[in-house]
Amino acid sequence: MSNFDDFNLHPGILKAVQQCGYTTATPIQSEAIPKALNGLDIIASANTGTGKTASFVLPALQHLSKRRSKRQYGKPSVLILTPTRELANQVSEAIRNYGKNMRVSNIILVGGMPYGPQLKSLSRPVDIVVATPGRLLDLIDRRRIDLSNVNMLVLDEADRMLDMGFVDEVNKIAALTPDDRQTLLFTATWDDKLAKLAHRLLKEPERIQMETEPTQDNIEQRLHIVDNLAHKNRLLEHLLDDDELTQAIIFSATKVGADELADELRFQGHAAAALHGDMKQAARNRTLMNMRRGKLRLLVATDVAARGIDLTSVSHVINFDLPRFAEDYVHRIGRTGRAGALGTAISFVLPDDALHLARIERYTGQRVDRHVIPGFEPTRRLQRSQPKKRQSRGKNYGGQQRNGPKRKGGRYQQPAPHHQKRQGSTAGKKI
Repeated sequence: MSNFDDFNLHPGILKAVQQCGYTTATPIQSEAIPKALNGLDIIASANTGTGKTASFVLPALQHLSKRRSKRQYGKPSVLILTPTRELANQVSEAIRNYGKNMRVSNIILVGGMPYGPQLKSLSRPVDIVVATPGRLLDLIDRRRIDLSNVNMLVLDEADRMLDMGFVDEVNKIAALTPDDRQTLLFTATWDDKLAKLAHRLLKEPERIQMETEPTQDNIEQRLHIVDNLAHKNRLLEHLLDDDELTQAIIFSATKVGADELADELRFQGHAAAALHGDMKQAARNRTLMNMRRGKLRLLVATDVAARGIDLTSVSHVINFDLPRFAEDYVHRIGRTGRAGALGTAISFVLPDDALHLARIERYTGQRVDRHVIPGFEPTRRLQRSQPKKRQSRGKNYGGQQRNGPKRKGGRYQQPAPHHQKRQGSTAGKKI
C-alpha cells in the first residue's frame, strides 16, 4: 500500500484527502492512481467497497489542476459515466470532497430529474460531467453539451452498464470524444461482452486485477429455508427484534413489494422506508440522507440499491427475495461489512429457489450456512429440479402471490400458504 502523499498530488487535493481522514491508499488506489496519473488507459477489476471511486476522481482532479486552457460552456474536460443516479450522486460527492480546495466545476446529468436545472448548469463553464448514458445522449441530441474537449473518459461499474443494456449508448458517447483521450474502465466482474467493449474503447490498457473473491471474510452469511410468504413475514419480524441489528437493507424483488413491505414495517412500529426506481430522485435522496443520519433503521430496496450506495452503518442485509443472478447477491451483501466492520447477510430461500441458490454458491465458491430458528422450522425442502411455471394470479409481492398479510381491525392476517407465485427475471429492466 502507498500513502497519498507518495502520489505527488496537487497540494489542494492532498489536503482535502487528509481532511477526509485518509492517509493510506487501498490496494486498488495504490495500483490505479499512479498509472492514471501517467496518462495510461486502465482496466481495473475490483469488488465494491474497495475505494475505486477515488482511484479515478483523484487523477481527474490532478489532471484539471494542470489545465492551461479555460473551462468552456457545456464542454467538459472529464466525463464520468455511471449506470445509476445513485452512483452518479456518490461520485459527484467524492469530487466535491476531494476537490473542495480547488476551483472545479462539477455537474450531474441523470434521468429522473427535471431538465431545467441541468440545462442551466450546462450554460456555465464546466470541468467534470458525471452522467448516466440515457440522459447524456438526450442532451447531446438537443445540442446542449459538446464532448469534443473530453480528454479523460471514465466508465464506472461498466459491467452494470452492460447488464442494463447501455452498450450501444456507451459506444455512441465514446465516439463523440477525441480519439486521443485517456480512458479508465472500472468493473467488479469481467466477461466477453466487457472484453469486446474494452477492446473498442481503450488503447493498450494496463490491466489491474485485484482480489477476485466475490465475498468478504467479515460478512457472516446464512440462509433460512422458508415455506411461503407468511413464513417469511413471521421470520423477518423475529429477526428485527435482534438488538445487534442496528440498520438493515431488506431486498425485495419488485418495486411494489418494496413499497408494501415498507408500509407493513412502519405499521409495526419500525422506522422504515422504501427505495426503488419509481421514486422521484428528490425522495430517493431524502431517504438515503435519513438512513445516513440514523433516522431510519430499515431500508426496503430493489436492486437499485445494490451498487453504488455507501451506507457504512448497515449491520445487516436481508434478502427477503433471493436474487436471480449470483452477481447481484454479491453486490447486495456488500452493502454491509463496510470499512472493515463486521456484517451479517441473511437470505430467505423458498423451496423453488434451489437453482438460484446453487448458482450463487457456485459463483462465490462457498456454501451458505443453513440456519433454523426453533419455532420457525420449514416444512418443505428445497426442490432440486427446475420448478414448473405457474399461472400468474393477482398482484406480485416479492416473488409470490400477494394476498396478505392484510390489515383488518388493526391487525395483519397472514395469507394461506398455498397462495404463491414465482417471480420472473428482471434482467435488463430498469428498477
